[in-house]
Amino acid sequence: MGRYRALARIPKREERHGLQIEHPRYVAIPKVGMTAAPFLLYAAVRPVLRRLLLSGYDFDLIDAHYFYPDGVAAAMLGRKLGKPVSITARGTDLNLIPNFALPRRMIKWAAAEADGLVTVCQALKDVLVELGVAAKNIKVLRNGVDLDLFCPRDRDAARKAMGLDEPALLSVGNLVTEKAHELVISALPMLPEMRLIIVGEGPQENELRALARSLDVADRVTFLGGMPHETLPEIYRAADALVLASSREGWPNVLLEAMACGTPVVASNVWGIPEIVAAPAAGVLMSERTAKGVAAGVQALFARYPDRAATRAYAEGFSWEKTTQGQIELFESILKGQDPPPIAK
Repeated sequence: MGRYRALARIPKREERHGLQIEHPRYVAIPKVGMTAAPFLLYAAVRPVLRRLLLSGYDFDLIDAHYFYPDGVAAAMLGRKLGKPVSITARGTDLNLIPNFALPRRMIKWAAAEADGLVTVCQALKDVLVELGVAAKNIKVLRNGVDLDLFCPRDRDAARKAMGLDEPALLSVGNLVTEKAHELVISALPMLPEMRLIIVGEGPQENELRALARSLDVADRVTFLGGMPHETLPEIYRAADALVLASSREGWPNVLLEAMACGTPVVASNVWGIPEIVAAPAAGVLMSERTAKGVAAGVQALFARYPDRAATRAYAEGFSWEKTTQGQIELFESILKGQDPPPIAK
C-alpha cells in the first residue's frame, strides 16, 4: 500500500559494515496510530532486545533518533531493561507533533526519563526548553555532510549530461505539502530565464505537474522522480542554485549537500535553516515563504552570486567529525553517570 510497499521489502535482518542489524516490524493503525505508535513500537522491540540479552549479548545504552514515537518507546524500553537512554530530536518530532496533547505529554515524559537529550539545531532545543526541559540537559549536535561524496567536480560535464544550457534551479525532497515545491513552480513565471529540476516522489506529483501546465511553465520543469542518494552530487553540480521552500525543517541535509558541491541555496527562513544559511557564501534566506519570496530570493542570489569555491569552503565547516566526537563524549558521560560535557558550536 503506497509508501509501505517499499518498507515491506526491508529485510528483517541484514548485515552492514560487519554489524548485524534487526528491523523489527510493528503494527501501524490508521487514524489512531499516532497515539498508539510508541506502545506498539515498544511491544515489537522489547522481545528482540530480550532475545539478545538471553543469548549472552549485552549492550550499554539505547540511542533513539526521532523523539516521537521512537524516543518514547526507547524511554519505555530503558526503564523496563534498566538501560540508559539517549534521544535525538530531528524535526517534525518537535516542530509539529507536540501540538497534539497526548503526544506532547509523552514527549515530556520521555525527556524526563532520558539520560541524554540531543537536538540537531538550536531551534529544536528551544522547543524542548518551552516544554519544560532544562537547557543544560540538552546538547545541540548538528548534522554533518559527507564531504567526499558531495564535492565539486566537472560542472560542465554535469550540465551537459543533463542537457542544461540555461540557468537551472533545483528542488529536492518528497513531493508533499511540507516541502512546498508548488511555491518554486509558481515562482517560474517571475523567473523567465530559469529552468527547474525537481527530485523526489510523493502524492503531490500529479498536482504539481498540473500546476506547471496551468502556469505555462511545464516546458521548463523536469521531474526526475526519486533518485539514489549517490546520484545526487552530479545533479547538485549541474544546478545553479538549490531552492528549499519548506514550511518545517529541523536540519535539512540537502542544503549542506548542495553547498558541498559548490552550489549555493535559496531557502525559507524557518526552524534550523537560518543556522545553516548563515553567510553570503551559503546563499540567501527568503524574506517571505511565498512564490514572490522564492523569486525575490533567487534574484537576490544571482545579483550577488557567490564564488562556488567559497560555497564549498563554507560547507567544509560542517563535517561529521565534530558531531561524531560530541556524540561519543555524550555516550561516555552517560555511562560514567556524569553530566554531559558542553558541545562546541
